[in-house]
Amino acid sequence: MRLRGRLPWASSSVRLRLLAGLAVLLVAGLVASAVISAVLLEDFLDKRHQNTLEANAERLTRVIGKGPQTADADQLGALLGSPLGTVAVDEDNDVLLSTGSAARADDEVAAVSATAPAGRVVTLEGGDLSAVRIPSPGLIIDRGAAEGTVAPAAVVLTIDTSVDDATTGALIRRQLVLIGGALLVLLGLSVIVLRLGMRPLARMARSADAIAAGSLTERLPTHRNGSEADLLAKAVNRAFDAQARAEATVRSLAADTSHELRTPLSTISGWLDLHRQGGLSGPGLETALEHIENEVGRMRLLVEDLALLARLDAGRPVEQDDVDLTVLAAGVIEDAQIIYPQRDIAMAPAPPAPVIGDAARLQQVLRNLVGNAVQHTPARTSVRVEIALGHESVQLSVIDNGPGISPEDLPRVFERFWRAEASRSRAYGGSGLGLAIVEAIVHAHHGQVDVHSDVGVGTTVTIQLPHGRRP
Repeated sequence: MRLRGRLPWASSSVRLRLLAGLAVLLVAGLVASAVISAVLLEDFLDKRHQNTLEANAERLTRVIGKGPQTADADQLGALLGSPLGTVAVDEDNDVLLSTGSAARADDEVAAVSATAPAGRVVTLEGGDLSAVRIPSPGLIIDRGAAEGTVAPAAVVLTIDTSVDDATTGALIRRQLVLIGGALLVLLGLSVIVLRLGMRPLARMARSADAIAAGSLTERLPTHRNGSEADLLAKAVNRAFDAQARAEATVRSLAADTSHELRTPLSTISGWLDLHRQGGLSGPGLETALEHIENEVGRMRLLVEDLALLARLDAGRPVEQDDVDLTVLAAGVIEDAQIIYPQRDIAMAPAPPAPVIGDAARLQQVLRNLVGNAVQHTPARTSVRVEIALGHESVQLSVIDNGPGISPEDLPRVFERFWRAEASRSRAYGGSGLGLAIVEAIVHAHHGQVDVHSDVGVGTTVTIQLPHGRRP
């Protein structure tokens, strides 16, 4: 499967959105750079023009200040140089002489410069000429034999900025062309980089397709480099693992349930077949009915346990009543002592232990724990219940000094339908759901359950429930 097939250039494509965002950033950055360059260049040129005018005005002022001077018009123009020009005006601001860049707008230069103080640079409307006015007492300008001499009251120096403005315009146009070219090149490189960067996502898509096609052992490739794609792959792999575990649990639950139901159903079917064949009569029929009733009871108990686990797995809330765990435990111990009079079953003295919850379900937890301790240990084993109060929780422990549970079996004690060969035989008639129900009920009460066991020493099952503090 190709990347193009998995990650199309659609409006919702991640690549397209990344490329569009990158294009916007590139255009904004390049245009901003061009604008800033043009503004800085124009500011530099304006300052250079002003400095040029001020420097030449200062030089001419020094020459005039030395006393009466006679200057040839051509020499004056050469002295100032291009792109400078001069406009000589009389006391009435009439133009007597204009040279250089000032010749094309001498009247306007004379009028504008007259409005500003002497020595201040002004710019004509249109922005292509700047001028500065200098008083010229004692200056005589020789215009040649044909025109004679003039004695201007002031001389206006001008500078033509149109050339530099054209240079700025050409720079801007070239920058726009460069921006277009750079944008195309950068976008082309971005497409290549995005194509390479999206390869992990393409591989992840192929692996996901393989898993969807039935390859349940397939997982997304990871490289342990800490990248976002690697973190995403690990998260998706964890989700796939959780799904696989859930599916395995469902399959195992279905298989275990069918296996548990098969035995009583086979027993019932056998007795019914025997009855149809005429093999039961009198006391034998009563015996058959008794066996059938026992097997039906086993199936009813299994169905009720499974229904309870289903309700707890669905997260249905339990009753929220005031419950004294000490009173519940004392009642369970009293019943156990009557049912198993030959066993050493006792409860250590304990203060009231208030909790909030469902009294019937919590009593079921205690019966399951004490029943397990009695049924799955030898007759000489003692069973003891202890209750301790903490600041935030109530702790109840069921302790026996039996053979214990092996370390490899201990992590599985809360699995549904699981039985250890030595201590959890079906001979006891249990469904294999006792501790699973204990764990589910305790968790529904926002508590914790833990099992600690040493082989040859004994087993301790501890539950912790939040302390009951009703206002």
